[in-house]
Amino acid sequence: MKLKSTRRQLLGGMAASVAAPAILRSTRAYAQTPSIKVGYVSPSTGPLAGFAEADDYIIDGLRAHFAGGVMNNGKSYNIEIIKKDSQSNPNRAAEVAASLILDDEVDILTGAGTPDTTNPVADQAEINEVPCITTDAPWQPYFFGRGGNPAEGFDYTYHFFWGLEDVIANFTNLWNDAGVAKTVGGLFPNDADGNAWGHPELGFPKPLADMGFALTDPGRYQPLNDDFSNFISAFKDAGCEIITGVMIPPDFGTFWAQAAQQGFQPKIATIGKALLFPSVIESLGERGIGLTSEIWWSPNHPFSSSLTGASAGDLAGGYTAATGRPWTQPIGFRHALFEVVANVIERTEDLDDVDAVTAAIASTQMSTIVGDINWGAGPVPNVSKTPLVAGQWQDNGSGLELVITNNKHAPQIPVGGETMLLG
Repeated sequence: MKLKSTRRQLLGGMAASVAAPAILRSTRAYAQTPSIKVGYVSPSTGPLAGFAEADDYIIDGLRAHFAGGVMNNGKSYNIEIIKKDSQSNPNRAAEVAASLILDDEVDILTGAGTPDTTNPVADQAEINEVPCITTDAPWQPYFFGRGGNPAEGFDYTYHFFWGLEDVIANFTNLWNDAGVAKTVGGLFPNDADGNAWGHPELGFPKPLADMGFALTDPGRYQPLNDDFSNFISAFKDAGCEIITGVMIPPDFGTFWAQAAQQGFQPKIATIGKALLFPSVIESLGERGIGLTSEIWWSPNHPFSSSLTGASAGDLAGGYTAATGRPWTQPIGFRHALFEVVANVIERTEDLDDVDAVTAAIASTQMSTIVGDINWGAGPVPNVSKTPLVAGQWQDNGSGLELVITNNKHAPQIPVGGETMLLG
């Protein structure tokens, strides 16, 4: 690849001795069938593996779709997707991202699956001046967690997802409509998500207080915690009728089992991240019924793919038919990630110029299977927001189903039922 960003060449040479000098890299001019290499990092293994459960299905489908090539300036380009596992570990995410940049020499880097993956991937891209697109992490942990300055933004890294203001609005709408007491117990781990959600100004505490909710926050716990007794005791003492937070599935499983053992039964449990996946809910048995969570994407979302024309329902149904497994929320965002990649490749003025690729990302305005993506609309540089609703795991008679029960924050997405109290 003939790069026209000399600073990137310098940084690439400094970053690792294994990186080939940029001047020795092959260029597309000599290839009869030129390819665009796209690196993709997600947590295929580890406690966040639910986020990547559908990766193989989506990527196999995309490879088949891209087999005919993507057009740019009258010329067809192959899209080669190189997938790496972050192992749910930020250090590993940074390591494989660096390998994709320096060893595989990807043209565009992508990543998904909580800030534990998106942030180190984006940081490696920014350092090495590689255009990067990420998703599946609230924008505040992504942007501020990387030291972002709203007055400046980043040069090469772009992200699309919803923000903490959206999840707070959805959770409080859900609780207000349920008519429970405004007493909330908070479960915030000592990780990028937990520190953002529990931040006194940027996270839940201030807006909850402004809306009249009393939040009991016993402090941060280390992920993979095995004893939540102090939290449960504090919640019982405060009379908490609502439990919220952002947890990995193993931690919520531990907390929920210990809550039952210690006689703590909130009327609503609304937990981010941990309750997204059918496999987690099924593992909880009867105590999984009635749990509530944010819903980023579902078969009922009124959006379609810019690549295939498939509706959200078509994409979710195709996954279930092919795998025998229920749909999961990341399916839509994985597909949308590569909708954006293809759109960028088609619009880039010069695919040999890293700055031209970055400019094409920045100017993106398109509709995808998760909604509209427009990096010119904010709320801060490098971030585009997608719509969010909330819902509940309910027994539909033939199994558990995640039902949208509150859409006040995004009325274009239809509800499918009403929220029921626990117990």
